Amino acid sequence: MNGSLLRATPLLDFHHPAIRTLVQAYGWRDQPTEQRIQAVHHFVQDRVPFGYNRQDDLPASRVLSDGYGQCNTKAILLMALLRAAGLPCQLHGFTIHKELQRGILTGLAYRLAPPQILHSWVEVPLPGKTLTLEGFILDRAYLHRLQQAFPDQQAFCGYGAATLHLSDPPLDARRSDPFIQREGIERDLGVYDSPDEFYQYHHQFSGVQGTLYRHMVRHLMNRRLAAIRAGQLVPAFQGHRHD
Repeated sequence: MNGSLLRATPLLDFHHPAIRTLVQAYGWRDQPTEQRIQAVHHFVQDRVPFGYNRQDDLPASRVLSDGYGQCNTKAILLMALLRAAGLPCQLHGFTIHKELQRGILTGLAYRLAPPQILHSWVEVPLPGKTLTLEGFILDRAYLHRLQQAFPDQQAFCGYGAATLHLSDPPLDARRSDPFIQREGIERDLGVYDSPDEFYQYHHQFSGVQGTLYRHMVRHLMNRRLAAIRAGQLVPAFQGHRHD
């Protein structure tokens, strides 16, 4: 086994007291492998709700402190918790089509957004296979609101989801590779031992665009998510797979 897949890094700071306390409190290191993976995946999915942090390359302890995250920041937290629980893991990077964020990102902000945005999931090498984890991105409470708003949709792209099965997406890490945004993928950026390595080569926003995102756009997006969670989603379009 590649020892680098178990190491702490500046982003995977699982020696931070908050992360060490969390792992100890849940007893993850003492659980069987499959149960451990499912438990950590479930924690990141539902105890850290879907939301937009100030940037992608945040240390895991900061994501935990924020209490919310999106695909890239939740992937960092998931990797840190998996490694803290003794499970090797790596990051697989991609770009996804911005249409996946349509409905959360609206109006001029949506039109000015780059056509592709960074995306990542986590891979866990196991004997004879590699388990891919991506279903942790949308918490079930938020996903339930989407399912209520689009009861007749299956293939769906928008509001943070890109799936062929909106009513019942594969989210159980015990039975299959869980996915919720895979259908929005545009480009494969490769596999990395750590998110630190990935972000040496790939960046989401910079300059004025980055400043606007950090100080204005993400707050608008998070307010939109809060409204959706409160049941105030009136579909502005019928989500569909992009071509």
